[in-house]
Amino acid sequence: MEAISVISFTSVFLTLLYAFVLAVFIMGWRKLKPFQPKGDPGRTKVSVIVAARNEEDNIALTLTDLIAQDYDKSLTEIIIVDDHSTDRTAEIIRSFSDRGVKLIVLDEDQALNSYKKKAIQTAIAGASGDLIVTTDADCRMGPAWLSTVVSFYETGNYKMISSPVAYFEEKSFFERAQSLEFLFLIGLGASAIGNKRPSTCNGANLSYEKKAFYKVGGFKGIDDLASGDDELLLHKMAAAFDGQIGFLKSRQAIVYTHAKPDLGAFIQQRKRWASKSTRYKDKSIVFLGVAIWLFNVTIVINLILGLGSVFFLKLAAIQLLTKMLMEFIFLARVTAFAKRRELLRLLPVLNFLHIIYMIYIGVAGNSGKYNWKDRMVK
Repeated sequence: MEAISVISFTSVFLTLLYAFVLAVFIMGWRKLKPFQPKGDPGRTKVSVIVAARNEEDNIALTLTDLIAQDYDKSLTEIIIVDDHSTDRTAEIIRSFSDRGVKLIVLDEDQALNSYKKKAIQTAIAGASGDLIVTTDADCRMGPAWLSTVVSFYETGNYKMISSPVAYFEEKSFFERAQSLEFLFLIGLGASAIGNKRPSTCNGANLSYEKKAFYKVGGFKGIDDLASGDDELLLHKMAAAFDGQIGFLKSRQAIVYTHAKPDLGAFIQQRKRWASKSTRYKDKSIVFLGVAIWLFNVTIVINLILGLGSVFFLKLAAIQLLTKMLMEFIFLARVTAFAKRRELLRLLPVLNFLHIIYMIYIGVAGNSGKYNWKDRMVK
């Protein structure tokens, strides 16, 4: 009887906590004002940096979009770092050299655990721009992307800017499901910045001052972890420059990429993302992550216990309805921003599957190695 009371109390507490946390994120999203670039041309010298490995199928499209940016070409530097590609990636990049694209070939004779951080750090060392803008080699962006980022940077007193990323060109139900979940994650990161508590961002659309990067020591202290060139750097920046982290809430600034084509690739990606949590120095973020994980665990426990008790079945139903309602309210705003409101129809179907996924990734992402770009890393 005592065990039943503990489970019931814990379930109710975690459900209320989850509802409160989502309410805080909803308010954080509302605090972010939509940004409209000013008509004035930017004055900031920008270095766009892309780390590429085996991207022969994508890199030409990305480079074409970068070259087509409407920002002043005399203030734009495009640097691509080839990270030991075994395909035609470097050859394709070289074919763009007459259009101002610079190629750096990473040539490390000693094994590293974080090749991407090494690639970005190498590019920054040779960059001439005052503002570093990173994206990925499989991303697409509109022509006003860079000018919008620069306008936002020059308008506010920012040392780092997180900008939106979204999936597009989905070919299956599985990829559309990822699109909804990914917008949820992007929205959470944006809302945390809106609440002045930066926690997550995405390196596919990230900007920061070169001077600020060196002031926080670059990737020093986090360079032994394969992932984290975005979030862990964000945490260092937030600690050093309180109130100077911004989120660019503008559709013109959205960078688009593709969802993973199969479950195996999806799991490897999410394990990589989750692995960064072991290095979070802000214990409140760690506590929140654990609490949300436990909330999902209690739903499953109550569903199992509900096989023999109507009480636990009702408790699980209340938890599920609370979770779905709060997520719907939050996602209604985020999907509206991304012009993907139709994805909300997937929420009832995906809700329980997402619980199982959260429980699994919470364990798998913090233990063992994972595959990233045909390398086993940790």
